[in-house]
Amino acid sequence: MQTLSVAFCSCALVLRNSIGKRNSVNLSLISFSAPTLICRSKSKSQTDSLRVLEWDKVCDVVASFARTSLGREATKKKLWSLDQSFDESLKLLEETEAAIKMLQHGSFCLDLSSIHISLVESGIRHAQRRISLRADQSLEVASLLRFFESLQLDLKAAIKQDGDWYKRFMPLSEMIMLPVINRSFVKLVEQVIDPDGRIKDSASSDLRQSRERVRTLERKLQQLLDAVIRSQKDEGSVMVTAEIDGRWCIQMSSTQLTSVNGLLLSSGSGGRTAAEPIAAVSMNDELQSARASVAKAEAYILSMLTEKMQIDLYQIEVVLSCSIKLDVINARATYSRAYGGAHPDIYLPPENGVESLSVGENSLENNLSSEESLPRKEWLMYLPRCYHPLLLYQHKKSIRKTRHNTADTVLSGTPPIPADFLISKGNKVLVITGPNTGGKTIFLKSVGLAAMMAKSGLYVLASESARVPWFDNIYADIGDEQSLLQSLSTFSGHLKQISEILLHSTNRSLVLLDEVGAGTNPLEGAALGMAILESFAESGSLLTMATTHHGELKTLKYSNSAFENACMEFDDLNLKPTFKILWGVPGRSNAINIAERLGLPCEIIDSSRELYGSASAEINEVILDMERYKQEYQRLLIESRHYIRLSRELHENLLTAQRKINDHATRERLKMRQELTQAGSMTRSTLRRTLQQFRTSAAQSSQSKIATQLQTKVQTTKDGDNGTRSSSVVERRPISEAAAQKELKKLPEVGNSVFVSSLRKKATVLNVEQSKKEILVQVGMMKMKVKLTDIVA
Repeated sequence: MQTLSVAFCSCALVLRNSIGKRNSVNLSLISFSAPTLICRSKSKSQTDSLRVLEWDKVCDVVASFARTSLGREATKKKLWSLDQSFDESLKLLEETEAAIKMLQHGSFCLDLSSIHISLVESGIRHAQRRISLRADQSLEVASLLRFFESLQLDLKAAIKQDGDWYKRFMPLSEMIMLPVINRSFVKLVEQVIDPDGRIKDSASSDLRQSRERVRTLERKLQQLLDAVIRSQKDEGSVMVTAEIDGRWCIQMSSTQLTSVNGLLLSSGSGGRTAAEPIAAVSMNDELQSARASVAKAEAYILSMLTEKMQIDLYQIEVVLSCSIKLDVINARATYSRAYGGAHPDIYLPPENGVESLSVGENSLENNLSSEESLPRKEWLMYLPRCYHPLLLYQHKKSIRKTRHNTADTVLSGTPPIPADFLISKGNKVLVITGPNTGGKTIFLKSVGLAAMMAKSGLYVLASESARVPWFDNIYADIGDEQSLLQSLSTFSGHLKQISEILLHSTNRSLVLLDEVGAGTNPLEGAALGMAILESFAESGSLLTMATTHHGELKTLKYSNSAFENACMEFDDLNLKPTFKILWGVPGRSNAINIAERLGLPCEIIDSSRELYGSASAEINEVILDMERYKQEYQRLLIESRHYIRLSRELHENLLTAQRKINDHATRERLKMRQELTQAGSMTRSTLRRTLQQFRTSAAQSSQSKIATQLQTKVQTTKDGDNGTRSSSVVERRPISEAAAQKELKKLPEVGNSVFVSSLRKKATVLNVEQSKKEILVQVGMMKMKVKLTDIVA
């Protein structure tokens, strides 16, 4: 068992509700009657205290997003109870997140507004009590089954495209796929009932015949009565056909009654009477019998539908239960989307000072108003740009009203100002100071409502980096503007409330105190306030937030590290609050300065300052300087972060440009290497071809010259007069390959000098490769391989 205690406003409030098992699908239809907003376990004073925080109004706003009457009632009842455990709160947030993902997917319809859910509920009750269904009840039951079947088909189609959607939509996936839809009942309803809720003539042969008989008799009666009316020769007579208690008759004035032979059925006001002609009596009796036959045939069909529904009654109850729960979840999701809420990372505060479980420990890089950049998990509560839900609701409502009533798009009204709630883990008590109507009470209510919304499965109206501890107890002593003076005047009641909060609060409690220590002598009130807050700081709660006008409470921060100061900013120039929070700065007194600006005589101002004391004035000056330094620090902090963002962007651009330059250089080097490789290949190919051509032409030229010289020598020998040879001409005759092999039976050795016939030059042998029939020679500066057939020893 777990105790949930909530205390608000002028009296202590302690709610003791046992927390049941973890939320699961309700498989039995318990009761869907309209629940009262006030639970029986709550007293009237307790209910009034909840309304001081205006939680009931938030419940009404969220419930308005439900699409069915039963869904709206269930939403208000669930939100109002605040009996969730930590695990149940996590489950509720998972449901809300899954519904938002379904809405963002675009393929799912969670809107049940087209179904009269109350008719489904009454139809189930009739089936449970074995009472015949009505046609409209049967039609709505079938509509609900078709809706749920369509939802199951949409989910299966999404899973078919991507199997991960089943896990992403959990736990709604499990809830949607749980019921088994029997199409036989739906088909039967479609066969026998029209879309307008009327049983079809084709539902049975007896019904068709009975209705034909009724239509025939009504047509005959209409003709008979028209004939009776036409038979009256008095042109001034006013007679019309009518139906009274199921019998056709003629309405006429009382003076005309004697002109119609019939039975008097009624005598109305204004001298009008109704008479049933004698000729129509038997036909009216027959018409009543035919209508009874129609009713009997319709009752038989409806009883058949009831029996068919009773077969699947359990599954239909499951479908209705799941549908109402889906409507509640859809209301939370739709509200959270409409107001720009963020999924809160809730965590369970430790009982012994050691954090046992946390959810969402992603670090936060940019804290807009924090004094230092801390990971989000290091904050006790982190709600940047948090709105009061009812103020935001009123603003959106005024925008819609303005758009509806005016043709232009100019909007009136000032939007609410969000606040940054940044509370470190080491702080247990936050003291808030500031002028009246400066927003201190709204500050407290916003924090309390944000904690309730996160606990109830709603998104908080803050930025997406919100972090909220789960509070099992929420206490508040908050007075509204009208009852503030009255409640504070009863100082004994104020102390009684504080004592009861101290008695019941735990180290997982949130305590909200408005004007602590007020309503009595300022010195005694300040002393009591300091003692009370120190008691809460020691062991009274996880977090205590208190507003005050006592200057002595501002000094607690400098003697106890568990305390922190904050104040509501005040515009000295325009003499009005800005509704912004300054963290770490105690508020200063502005009464004398305001009086001076408003034109109070100088002697009164000087006297008041003298009575107030120079020390207090100096403290105010120090506080004023602190505020200025704080504001300047915030300005410089925002400016520095702006430049940091710019430098990061420039750095990223520089890295991108450097990466592009490196990629371009790499591509150019590869391109140049490919071009050089291709040019080298082409050059080598050209050289080989040129060398081959040179060798071929040289060999051909050498052989041609040798042949010419030999022929000349032979001719000279033959034709000489003295038969002598010319010793001056010595020619080497060409030799064949065989002759060369024969002549080179003794291969040249390394270092020998040989004659290369193709080059017509002498060369030195460097290497001999007999197997390849080649030798390596050096001709001048060039080394080359030649065949054995190209050399002459």
